[in-house]
Amino acid sequence: MTARKVGRSELNALWLGMPAVLLLIIPFMTLVLVTPWSGFHLAYGDGQAVAVSLGMSAISLPVIILLGLPLAVWLARTRSVWRGAVEMAVLVPLLAPPLALGILLVSAYGAYGSLGEVLSAIGLELNNNAAAFVLAQIYGGLPYFVLSARSAFEQVPVETEEAGRTLGACAWQIFLRLTLPQAARGLAAALAITWVRVIGEFGIVLVFSYFPQGIPVKLFINLQNEGVDSVYTLLWVLLITTLPLPLWCVMWAGRRGAASH
Repeated sequence: MTARKVGRSELNALWLGMPAVLLLIIPFMTLVLVTPWSGFHLAYGDGQAVAVSLGMSAISLPVIILLGLPLAVWLARTRSVWRGAVEMAVLVPLLAPPLALGILLVSAYGAYGSLGEVLSAIGLELNNNAAAFVLAQIYGGLPYFVLSARSAFEQVPVETEEAGRTLGACAWQIFLRLTLPQAARGLAAALAITWVRVIGEFGIVLVFSYFPQGIPVKLFINLQNEGVDSVYTLLWVLLITTLPLPLWCVMWAGRRGAASH
């Protein structure tokens, strides 16, 4: 196929894809037009909600990475008969509706839950507090990170790791110097998805940790109490705090991929 035919084919595909692009950007273009810029300011309590979301996410995201990386590596490399069962254990929380998962967390970790009674006996409460908020974010983000990271590690050739073992490298050296760098692009995507899930988690947090209120719950409260015109400023803040990291991860992964070719 000639370069001219390839170019024409790509142009046709672009035109066919434009309706999808327009459909996706219409809400964001609308947001720019309907935002009351003359009265652009945070409502009472919005600043605290921003601090809660950013502060709790700064805790939950590293925990998710620490918990999820070993499991993702194991899923990517194992031939164990237990792999299917473990995958199901990761998929079920991901596929469960957030409100349902929030209720399950209350049932398990709440003051009258099976684990909650044990935790209460030792003075640890997991309901409507910062610890519950972080736990809700972990449940919201961990399955996404594990499955995305697993796909990243599956892209690393097994032969590369075997070559490292042949040269006498230990497991940690192989992981840090061979596996991790080659999986970096996929891990960047996993990090992007997880960050969006963590900071934007609503359903689980709403049920399990209504207090302290993060940005999504505060948006819901403002919308219910004051109407849609009252939420645009906080909505902009949510987008500004949520989007830069994943967009940077995608751009970095793209540049890394281009450089590798």
